[in-house]
Amino acid sequence: MNTTKWTIPDLLQLSGGYWSTCALHAAVKLDIFSVLDGAARSAVEVAELRHLNPRATAMLLDALTSIGLLEKQHSNYIATMFSATNLSKASSGYLGHIIMHHHHLMSGWSRLDEAVTTGGPIRDSISHGNDETIRESFLMGMFNLASLLAPRIAQTVGLSGRYRLLDLGGGPGTYAIHFCLANPEMSAVVYDLPTTRIFAEGTIARFGLSDKIVFSPGDYHADPVPTGFDVAWLSHVLHSDSPDACTTLLRKAVSTLDIGGILMVQEFILENAKDGPPFPALFSLNMLLGTDAGQSYSESELADMMAEAGLSDVRRVALELPNGAGIMSGRKIKQ
Repeated sequence: MNTTKWTIPDLLQLSGGYWSTCALHAAVKLDIFSVLDGAARSAVEVAELRHLNPRATAMLLDALTSIGLLEKQHSNYIATMFSATNLSKASSGYLGHIIMHHHHLMSGWSRLDEAVTTGGPIRDSISHGNDETIRESFLMGMFNLASLLAPRIAQTVGLSGRYRLLDLGGGPGTYAIHFCLANPEMSAVVYDLPTTRIFAEGTIARFGLSDKIVFSPGDYHADPVPTGFDVAWLSHVLHSDSPDACTTLLRKAVSTLDIGGILMVQEFILENAKDGPPFPALFSLNMLLGTDAGQSYSESELADMMAEAGLSDVRRVALELPNGAGIMSGRKIKQ
């Protein structure tokens, strides 16, 4: 139960907070931070470099300065150290992909009332639609987010003595990469839709792991999945489906494991009452907007689905993660 004490200023800030969000999204979409990374420039110079209106550019730059993402030096602007690290395309820490993914979700969120009225969805697939720009923002945005967590998760869950991992619905392969980096004896298969291949193979190659991690294309709902693994990893996959479809997919994932293999599921996990934490509860609405039956699930719901799929010793891994994320683990002890 959330015990937040609301005030009228808090409420109005929540209602109008999207103004700052839209300023950030516009700046990332126009690649403003890259031209101000290490170089102070006037609004006119930025407008010329990005083919923008000078007056409107100055207004955007001042707004970005007001929220602390730029610094203003007389009539020139320069990226802060934080912005240069996270919002310039020259930086290895660039987070623009996930920010653009959030941008592509906004039009759907503005129609949430329609989705609640009809039962949704009201937008096309963001993750695997036909628009390559939107698909890239989603897949590499997932890389952005996973890169913040995967090294810690790979070191914490302890897969020593396990040698073959299946990253089911693995997108660009971020977790497979970090599990293999943390366990040098391990190899992995990233299984996802064919449209994901170019992003996965490029990311895997960037980490120098093309000899240890292969991409296998397919639809995990409809197509056969490789077998012979001692670990299966499903990260943020189940929330796209109904409980019945999740159980069916989990059974399929279990069938890929050898006896003694473990299956790990990462999701934004609701409390069993389903009234928190805030992010998983809001994320459920995001699934309402874009899927027929997707939703966030509680720990007890996930545990029940995993047990029904044939796993034993189902438990939640003792690991605190941001935004209500958590990892459930179970073991296959019989065929």
